[in-house]
Amino acid sequence: MSTQIAFIGLGVMGYPMAGHLQRAGYQVTVYNRTTAKAEQWVAEYGGERAATPRDAARGASFIMSCVGNDDDLRHVVLGDNGILAGAGPASVLIDHTTASAEVARELAAKAREKSCHFIDAPVSGGQQGAEQGTLTIMCGGDADAFERARPVLAHYARAVTLMGQSGAGQLTKMVNQICVGAVVQGLAEGMAFAENAGLDVQRVIDVISQGAASSWQMVNRHRTMIAGEYEHGFAVDWMRKDLDICLREAARNGSELPLTAMVNDFYRDVQAMGGGRWDTSSLLRRLQSRHGDPLSPAVEAPTPPLP
Repeated sequence: MSTQIAFIGLGVMGYPMAGHLQRAGYQVTVYNRTTAKAEQWVAEYGGERAATPRDAARGASFIMSCVGNDDDLRHVVLGDNGILAGAGPASVLIDHTTASAEVARELAAKAREKSCHFIDAPVSGGQQGAEQGTLTIMCGGDADAFERARPVLAHYARAVTLMGQSGAGQLTKMVNQICVGAVVQGLAEGMAFAENAGLDVQRVIDVISQGAASSWQMVNRHRTMIAGEYEHGFAVDWMRKDLDICLREAARNGSELPLTAMVNDFYRDVQAMGGGRWDTSSLLRRLQSRHGDPLSPAVEAPTPPLP
């Protein structure tokens, strides 16, 4: 393939996602705030490294970004050395950051001024999904640009869906995080109850995972939760960021999210315990600590997915 692609942000998600594109035969140029990470990526996958997002975007038909938050996103897109300073007409900017719908609409308008397209395309599936190429991508933007982008995104996703106009992808990701937070808290409460009742927690999960109580979180996280290991998956610091976005949007659109607000407070408790880098299933550790059970040995969790 001769199509040129730029990928901005090589965190735990962006790094393998960009790798899938390079291995698919695209000409991929990467930019990362930490130069050593970009050099590591080039050594592993090939491709090129750029000194700025502007340099990476030059000549690229598709420009992906996957950074930390709204401010990071504005910086890499709108700065003097940002993506739009280098992007050519008709290029498609695809942002995988979990950010606000507001910033998605803002950047879509800025892209139109440059005759470019912008798709907000947050993902679900975590680091494992990024590495295996099985992410779910929820998109907002122009239908024609989406159709151009869909076959490219398919190299690291099992589902790519246009949800509506700009911002619709981010709003859908908010729904995802609202649901995930509630499920993880329910799982943590159930496991803590089983433990306090003197049941064999593993045996309980083996039984109830065959019925209506089952969930992805239960199937994929219960063993590490039982072991007190919280170094697998999405970090609490970033879930807090996402749930704050959900609550701000709910205040704007008149939604009531009492459970989400409560779970967000519980994650704040986990942060106060020193668990900001633990994964989101660490809600169980919060309950164990409140019950007076000795905590598992502290774990060194991975850095959240920043570039």
